[in-house]
Amino acid sequence: MKFKIQDIKDWLLKNSKWLILFICIIAFLAIAESVWNKEIIVIDIIGYKVISNLLISDLVTPIAKIITNFGGAICLSLIAIISLITIKNKKIGISVCLNLIIATALNILLKNILQRPRPIEFRLINETGYSFPSGHSMISMAFYGFIIYLIYKYVKNKKIKYTLITVLSILIFSIGISRIYLGVHYTSDVLGGFLISISYLIIYTRLVKRFVLEK
Repeated sequence: MKFKIQDIKDWLLKNSKWLILFICIIAFLAIAESVWNKEIIVIDIIGYKVISNLLISDLVTPIAKIITNFGGAICLSLIAIISLITIKNKKIGISVCLNLIIATALNILLKNILQRPRPIEFRLINETGYSFPSGHSMISMAFYGFIIYLIYKYVKNKKIKYTLITVLSILIFSIGISRIYLGVHYTSDVLGGFLISISYLIIYTRLVKRFVLEK
């Protein structure tokens, strides 16, 4: 029995990435179905109430506006271009830019399929386009998540490595929270963006590792 349990543990560890991918896709599809059927999603109500009750203030609003820009097209494009220019291994720089392009295209595709209107009850900034999944959340998770992967793979100094990973992880989730805070996305938009990006990242990093980084 112990041997069998260990076998299961080994199998789960070996296939953990694919299990995470499967769980994320299932969760994303469950949210997407509710969006498609225009159902009321409980996490949208709870999420906004929590954020509005705990965070909204004149002090936090300008901070949220700054944070959300880190997930915007201008900031991400600049970082991608700088990466392409400054990274000696051009294959890595190209993979960073390609990741941004693919994630953006996938987000546009999903938005136009589901066509969820943005919330209108409370907005602190103006935004256009469809709401689900959140572009800032989805693309930030894909873009900064891939940079986290590269940092984990190539940065040797452990203190620098884990400091950068921690900062970027906090940034990703802060961008998602800022979209809810600013009233331009539902909680499910942000969660859906994160879920589909995690699934996408597992596939993208696998392909990059096999066809780009190992060559």
